[in-house]
Amino acid sequence: MKGAIRAAVAVLLFCLCATASAQERSAIRPDFAFPTDHQPTIVVFRPEVQVGTLTAGGVDEPNADWTGSARSLIEEAMRRNDTVSGAKIVFAADPDGDDGAYLAEYRALFRAVAQSIQIHKLFVGQRLPTKRETFDWTLGAGTQRIAQMTGADYALFFFTHDAYGSAGRKTAQIFGAMLGVAIIPGVHIGYAGLVDLKSGDVIWFNADPQMGGDVRTAEGADKRVGQLLDGFPGRVVPAAVPVSATK
Repeated sequence: MKGAIRAAVAVLLFCLCATASAQERSAIRPDFAFPTDHQPTIVVFRPEVQVGTLTAGGVDEPNADWTGSARSLIEEAMRRNDTVSGAKIVFAADPDGDDGAYLAEYRALFRAVAQSIQIHKLFVGQRLPTKRETFDWTLGAGTQRIAQMTGADYALFFFTHDAYGSAGRKTAQIFGAMLGVAIIPGVHIGYAGLVDLKSGDVIWFNADPQMGGDVRTAEGADKRVGQLLDGFPGRVVPAAVPVSATK
């Protein structure tokens, strides 16, 4: 897990160094729309959260207390957010046994796909020739087992990572500025993605290497969730009920 976190942070720090003009934050499959003939179900798994301190030397030190508190606050903020109102939202705990191991594999697969999307789609200068005009990443049909496990049509994955600058880091910033050396004050990154569990296709993805909101507070968690869901593919609109010709 720590290796996966480090890899995700490395990718998003790469993104942070890219020029703003080359950066896009979200992508969606063309012509996607939620079904209107039934209420779709979206399962939200436990968000992957890490919070810690960035030392003067650039070491990212996790803080277990901050991480636990932030995870709870983000989960609560997700429940309050009405971006996906109209769908049935299911907040699922990680299953045990074989199902739990299977889900863990797909979490890891999603992280790998998310890194590819960020580098090869959201940042124009790094786009693969075959991805310039398309958004067609997928986790494969194996996600159908997750649909069976949860009874959901879609899965919403979250990742967020914060490392707040220590006192020594802030001092280093001051001296760095005097010498003309830019030192980032901290790390505040995250992404979210919606996956169609029937096909495994990534429907929508949003990432930001410079997120706001102090996730150690309820207000900050609300802001972070709002940013993570920015650009989500619209509210679910139920099918219109025909009006009878006779009254």
